[in-house]
Amino acid sequence: MGAGGGTLGGLHHVELWVPDLAGSCGPWGWLLGALGWKPFQEWPAGRSWRLGDVYVVLEQSPALSGGVHDRLAPGLNHLAFTAGGREDVDRLTEEAQEHGWSLLFPDRHPHAGGPDSYAAYLEDNWGYEVELQTV
Repeated sequence: MGAGGGTLGGLHHVELWVPDLAGSCGPWGWLLGALGWKPFQEWPAGRSWRLGDVYVVLEQSPALSGGVHDRLAPGLNHLAFTAGGREDVDRLTEEAQEHGWSLLFPDRHPHAGGPDSYAAYLEDNWGYEVELQTV
């Protein structure tokens, strides 16, 4: 255990700088909530959700230098979440499109990660990608 109660070397948090906090909180808040994350912190420029010892932050920083995230540029490509079984991935994929997410690679879905993979790859309006993977 580390000093803060987490696992030594474990992931503590992920912070995503977003160009539109209000617009991002809808899709991300829905998705994280659907995956069991709970609202954790809130301040004028940000929000966070927590699951266990790990939390995800969305922040609209005044130091932000760009607009839309480019997942194909060096840096973060995507966040991958365990979403349950195939039925859970299917349900979340369908519902996600009603909450601001677009399905990537629809011609290869749900095997875009390969023939042994069953996952959904989703993108929000600002270019952030998430992978919803089966257990």
